[in-house]
Amino acid sequence: MRLIDDAERRARMGRRHALAPQHRVRTVLDAVRAVGVLHATEPATPYLSVHARTDGFAIGDLECELYDRRSLVKQLAMRRTMFVFPRELLPAALGAPSARVAVQEHAKVRKDAEAGGIADDGAAWLAEARRAVLDALRGRELSAQELRETVPELAGRVTLFEGKKYGGDSHLAPRVLTWLGATGALARAHNASHWRVNRNRWARADDWLGGPIETVDPAAGYAILVREYLRAFGPATETDVVWWFGATKAAIRAALAEIGAVPVRLEREGTGWVLPDDVEPVTPIEPWAALLPALDPTSMGWKERDFYLDPAFAPAIFDRAGNAGTTAWWDGRIVGAYTQGEDGSVELVLAPGTPRAARTALDVEAVRLQEWLAGQRVNSIYKSPITLPAYDG
Repeated sequence: MRLIDDAERRARMGRRHALAPQHRVRTVLDAVRAVGVLHATEPATPYLSVHARTDGFAIGDLECELYDRRSLVKQLAMRRTMFVFPRELLPAALGAPSARVAVQEHAKVRKDAEAGGIADDGAAWLAEARRAVLDALRGRELSAQELRETVPELAGRVTLFEGKKYGGDSHLAPRVLTWLGATGALARAHNASHWRVNRNRWARADDWLGGPIETVDPAAGYAILVREYLRAFGPATETDVVWWFGATKAAIRAALAEIGAVPVRLEREGTGWVLPDDVEPVTPIEPWAALLPALDPTSMGWKERDFYLDPAFAPAIFDRAGNAGTTAWWDGRIVGAYTQGEDGSVELVLAPGTPRAARTALDVEAVRLQEWLAGQRVNSIYKSPITLPAYDG
């Protein structure tokens, strides 16, 4: 069994994820495909992720692919997380991880509708709401609020987490729309705000995409997606793959077998998996620097991160829920984070002992990002703890 050590894993990352400056890619689609999908929980993350992997990127380039060409689609999928998928992967997403999320969402909304007295039969209520929403959206886009005002079948509020300080009354309509999005019946259409705010209207997916999407069965869907994942992130452990997809071990083991994934030894304990045509060694690359946004796929793409993040430094980057804030990278390792000043300046926050060469290269990337942002500030819910005043190391 071939050994793929940490240094080779980091070289693969820098080249394949288009992070090393000499390996940046030309187009938005190339940047997305370099990591398979983009995290899109935070509105600015896809834009910043593409900027990090391309030269000469403009905001409109990504918006063109999302809203004009529709070669990229926002879709709720793995771990109930929003991603930007290349359109060719949408059938697999809808057939596998999104379908899993849809089943979970349907069960929760049905239960709450019945418990809240909205319907005696929550499943029948959801079926009628689905029909009414699809009728209302025929040939047009509407916001969640407009749908709630237009479609009486969406009316209804329930009390969640009664007695808890974070509990209270909540409209069921947004959760119904989330479920319909996970099923592939609805698509997130044009954004009613700017690139740093998510206010996507809803559209029928068959209207938005020019016809119905032919989904695949879950086993085929996971096989397709696991192949794409290993192409970008291999070698990855079974733990990594199960975590990334939020799937069962059985589903992932079946997918690995279906695509003929090959086991390899890792420098650390555990077995990694690569595609059958990806066993040969890769050549080293020059040390590289990169600044990545919160929840970037490279930061989040593995569950077992020791080969690129010192475990002792992990609490400086990941919050307690396992979400990464902004990151500063040197030669395939996370060495810090960045934040923005009130004037939009990009300010590095690096680990003690970061080499001078790393600081110099990261300063160049900070200037590059600052010039691209041109004074626009990106507010993130997910902040690297090292950037917070309360952080004590």
